[in-house]
Amino acid sequence: MHIGVDLGRTKVAAICLDGQGNIQHEARIDTVQDYESCVASIATLITEIESSVGTPCTLGVGTPGALSASTGLLKNAGIFDGKAMDKDLSAALGRPVPIGNDANCFALSEAVDGAGTGAQIVFGVILGTGVGGGIVVDGQVLNGANAIAGEWGHTPLPWPKDEERPGPICFCGKSGCVETFLSGPGLSADHARHTGEQMTAKQICMTNTPNCRASMARYEHRLARALSGIINVLDPDVIVLGGGLSNIEQIYGNVPKLWTGFVTSDHIATKLRKAEYGDASGVRGAAWLGKNASPHR
Repeated sequence: MHIGVDLGRTKVAAICLDGQGNIQHEARIDTVQDYESCVASIATLITEIESSVGTPCTLGVGTPGALSASTGLLKNAGIFDGKAMDKDLSAALGRPVPIGNDANCFALSEAVDGAGTGAQIVFGVILGTGVGGGIVVDGQVLNGANAIAGEWGHTPLPWPKDEERPGPICFCGKSGCVETFLSGPGLSADHARHTGEQMTAKQICMTNTPNCRASMARYEHRLARALSGIINVLDPDVIVLGGGLSNIEQIYGNVPKLWTGFVTSDHIATKLRKAEYGDASGVRGAAWLGKNASPHR
C-alpha cells in the first residue's frame, strides 16, 4: 500500500493506493497554520490511515515550492517556507519521508498510470493560478542539479511579438515570464489590457464574443510557442496538462497545429493530453513518489 499526502496552503489531502493504483482510503484535513502542530496533525493522519487499511504503507509527500538544493529547506512554500518538512515528518514518524514539488508529483502520477502511461519522457504542466512543470523520465522524477527541473513558468515567452515586449512584471522580479501570460490571472490581465474588460479566465473561455475569441487565440499561440521550446529541448513523448486552464478543450486540437511552426523537426510525435486524474494527480503522484521507500519504522 502507498500513502500520498498533498500539502496545500489551506487543506492537506491524503490517499492510499494499492499496487494497481486503486484507492483504498482518502482523507482531508485543514492545514494547521502553526508549523509544529501541522507536522503533528499530518503524522496523526498517516497513522490513522495505516490503522484503517490494516498494514504499514510507503509514504510520499507533495508540497508547494521545493526543497532548496543548498539548504535542504523548503522555498516558495507558504507557511512551510524555511522548514525541513521531510526531516521533521521523518522524525515524527520514525522513517524516511520522500518529499517532492507538487508539479513533479502531478507529472509522476500521470506518467505512472495516467495520460502518459507507457511513455519514456513525460512533461507535466500546471496551468492555474500559477504555471509549473515537472519532468518524468522512465518513471522517475527528474529533479536536476539545482532541484528546479521543469520550472518553465519562469522562463521567457519564446519568440515574443513587439506587443509582448518587455512583458508583464512577474513576482520573481523578471518581465515576460511564461507564467505572466499563461496563468489564469495572466489570461485575465491580457484580456483587460486589450479590451478594458475585467473578466476571469473562466469567463473568457466560456464567452463567445469577438474580444474573448481574440484573447483565446493569443493564449493558444503563446502556449504553443512555450511548449515548442520544451519540445525542442526535452523532446517528450507526451505533454500532460493540469490545472484549471487544462479544461479548455479546444487547446488540445489547436495548440499542436500552432506549434508546428516552432518545433525544429519535420515530424512532431509529441502528444498533448489532458490529465487523467485532474486535481487528484498531485496526491496520487505523492503516493507513487514514496513507493520504493520502506513502510516500516
